[in-house]
Amino acid sequence: MTAAVKIEKELNTYIRQLNTDQKKSLLGFIKTILSPKEEENITIEQYNRELEEADAEIERGEYYTNEEVFEMAQKMINARK
Repeated sequence: MTAAVKIEKELNTYIRQLNTDQKKSLLGFIKTILSPKEEENITIEQYNRELEEADAEIERGEYYTNEEVFEMAQKMINARK
């Protein structure tokens, strides 16, 4: 089995353990790291829209506290043991 196949299997194992909100967060992260470089230079209008969207998400309670993220990371680490 190649290293890439092993990594994909491990990723799939973890992804299946995530709840919907965690999957949304992971998807957003993946899209961010894979986005083309030219998107790094955005307009002030786009920047402001993104801030407004983020503020709305926070107001709806769609966020994780540092403690929650730490706990999720600990669960993943413990699951590997």
